[in-house]
Amino acid sequence: MNTRTQSLIGIARRAGKIASGDAQIEAMIKKRKGFLLIIAEDAHGAQKKYTLWANDIKLPVYITGTKLELGCSIGLSPRSAVLILDQGFAKAILLARS
Repeated sequence: MNTRTQSLIGIARRAGKIASGDAQIEAMIKKRKGFLLIIAEDAHGAQKKYTLWANDIKLPVYITGTKLELGCSIGLSPRSAVLILDQGFAKAILLARS
């Protein structure tokens, strides 16, 4: 995961525009909220589970970094997945991923 992506995810968290953790992500996906689902490369269970759900609602999925990197970027413990709840942040992260 590049530093620009990590920074944008951190800014989105401080703005209150993310959901992290199984329960929060599940609830938001069921409500069809969210614009980008970011999953850690080393979270194979989460990749299987969330990719199916995301495909059902046509939610873009970005698989990058490790659980530790994803957790550090939002200032929390290691995370398997993070859901971006703001369209602007989602677009910026997708543009910064290269």
